[in-house]
Amino acid sequence: MRRLRNVGLSLFVFTLMLMIAACSNSVAKPAAKTGETYNFKLAHITPTDHMWHKAAEKFKKELDQRSDGRMQLEIYPASQLGTEADMVQQISSGSVDFGFITAAYMSSRAESFTAWFAPYLFKDLEEANAARDTEVAKKILGSLDEQGIKGLDYLFAGSRVMLFKDKEVKKPEDMKGLSFRVTQSPPLQDYYKSLGASPESLPLPEVYAAIQTGVIDGMDMDLDATITNKYHEVAKYGAVTNHMVWPSVAMINKVTYEKMSDGDKKIIDDSIKAAADFAVKTRSAQEDEFKKTLSDKGMKIYEIDEKLFDPYIKKFDEKYEQTDPVIKEFIETFRK
Repeated sequence: MRRLRNVGLSLFVFTLMLMIAACSNSVAKPAAKTGETYNFKLAHITPTDHMWHKAAEKFKKELDQRSDGRMQLEIYPASQLGTEADMVQQISSGSVDFGFITAAYMSSRAESFTAWFAPYLFKDLEEANAARDTEVAKKILGSLDEQGIKGLDYLFAGSRVMLFKDKEVKKPEDMKGLSFRVTQSPPLQDYYKSLGASPESLPLPEVYAAIQTGVIDGMDMDLDATITNKYHEVAKYGAVTNHMVWPSVAMINKVTYEKMSDGDKKIIDDSIKAAADFAVKTRSAQEDEFKKTLSDKGMKIYEIDEKLFDPYIKKFDEKYEQTDPVIKEFIETFRK
């Protein structure tokens, strides 16, 4: 009898230990990931020290954290996958999932993006950033639907400035006859033609040598790219006009997006918003730093009175407000 009691006690203790171990393992074991897994690709044109690449890295981090690791992102910077035209085609076909594509290029595919390039429409990046959440800005993104692309948001780098090889331009009339590198975008080309310049649409990798050898006299650029591409080595003068904002359009293949669950769509939307907010907040704080950097490197940094450009602003507005009601609505909303 005593032996049976001992055996029973041993079985009870053994069973109790198994139960404790099972509970302990249940507590320690991490929750399993639920939902579909994704391995995304994102392409853009800028080098890795530019704000848009930093925004892409922020987007990658946000996706990973918000999806509990289900969403992974591979980034292809610096035109590794070709020109912007190539990238947009790849996004449209689904071979690339995401892109940060300049609104300047997109204006050649969807005219309403022209609205962002109305000269001197916004006082600073903060004003432009506030505009991105308005209904009219969302209408512009919606114009991509028919191209197999879902427009997600806008990301800003610095506003546009003017760089000159060896001439200090002090007024619009000084632009007459200058060969000027401008992105191949109808509104940008038109604006510089109205100033009397001769726009040249050179690919970005060719710009440094072109201004160094005198093929062009200057360029439309932002301070970010002026530093990352070392244009201060070949251009003596930088007029910080901030005459146009410079958004990129964050986009995704439309089919890829529409196949996702509502929860996963929200992760995408929230992650890109976090990246866009990060980009504008970081870049706005760098304006004085960038101007000082370029000045320290030998470039003369100066300003041109915005009022001198009033006739050209009026001409731009009158022309493009007639081309698209969305452009008209956008300009009338923000022109102050």
